Order: sequence, then structure tokens, then C-alpha cells
Amino acid sequence: MRKRYDEAYFNKWYRSSRAVVSAESRERKVRLALAAAEYVLGREVERVLDVGCGEAPWRAVLKRLRPGIEYTGVDSSEYVLRRYGRRRNIIAGSFGDVGRLGLKGRFDLIVCADVLHYVPAPELRRGLVSIRRLLRGIAYIEAFATSDQVVGDLHGWHHRSEARYRSEFAAAGLIACGLNCWLPRERSHLLGAMERCG
Repeated sequence: MRKRYDEAYFNKWYRSSRAVVSAESRERKVRLALAAAEYVLGREVERVLDVGCGEAPWRAVLKRLRPGIEYTGVDSSEYVLRRYGRRRNIIAGSFGDVGRLGLKGRFDLIVCADVLHYVPAPELRRGLVSIRRLLRGIAYIEAFATSDQVVGDLHGWHHRSEARYRSEFAAAGLIACGLNCWLPRERSHLLGAMERCG
């Protein structure tokens, strides 16, 4: 059965008693990602790309914290695009297609929250490589491994080990700097040896 990211889906997993990410938790994630990117860049974040953004809940927090920020969301949900596309600057696309969307310039912060575990293997590396090419600062990319205890929507979940994820990120040219934050290998000089993970 094909998964549908319609209004009922977002109501069930983001606005009901089954919601797994609270507003407080999301706020902490946004602040973490923003702080990491600004630390690396040495200035405030100006451009954000949110891949698999859904209804763009990160956008509201980012706009409140940095009113002048330029936000671009990418999502494949027809519901999201129809309802929020123009208003929240969300364009049609998927994780694997992010490099083919004609996005101009580089982004200070690229977000991919609660997405990677639903991405099929052929799209995984293609999307990670594209993210690295579009990235100027930090990418906040959540990846849940088979050893993690996960609660929420498991339909269409791709079970991958920590080693597999680390291998894919490394092959794409991304270096871990902790707490779901990644830096392009060519910009690793911006961090000290002990700020990098591995």
C-alpha cells in the first residue's frame, strides 16, 4: 500500500496524542542546528533548505529566531504543496531529487528531520551527495539506526545499521560533528580535531 502524506497523516503523527515530536523538542532541535551552523560560519544563518519539510514546522521557529532568514522547503506531499507551498516557500521534490531542483547558491543550514529512514537505498547516497554540494555551513540530518528505540510511524521504514549510515555519509563527503550535525569534508578545516567525530 502506497503511503499518503495527506492531512490525515499530519493530523495523526504531528497533532494528535500519537505525536512523537513536541513543540518544545522541535524548538530545541532548531536552536541546536542554528547554533551549530552559526558557530561554523562565524555569523548568523541567512539561508536554510529544509528537505522533506512536511508542513514546514521548522520554518516558524527559524523565522521567529531570525526574522530575515530565507527559507526554502522541499516536499513531495501533494497536500502540503497545495495548502502551504506558495505561502511557506515549499517546492515539489524528494530527498533523492534535491540536486535536480535547480536550487541556486549554497545554504548555511540544511535540515532533514524525520526523513532519512523512509528513503530507499538508491536515493540515499544521491541525496546526501546533493546536500553536500549545496551546503555552506551545517546539515542537521536525523538518522535512526536499527539499534535505536524508535516510536512513531514505522510504515515504509528502512532499517539500517549505524555502520551503514556512517558509511553512506562518509561516501557522500560529510563529516560528523555530533548531535545529528554534518559538515562537508572540504570545510572540515573550520573545526578543530576534537570538534569532529571520528
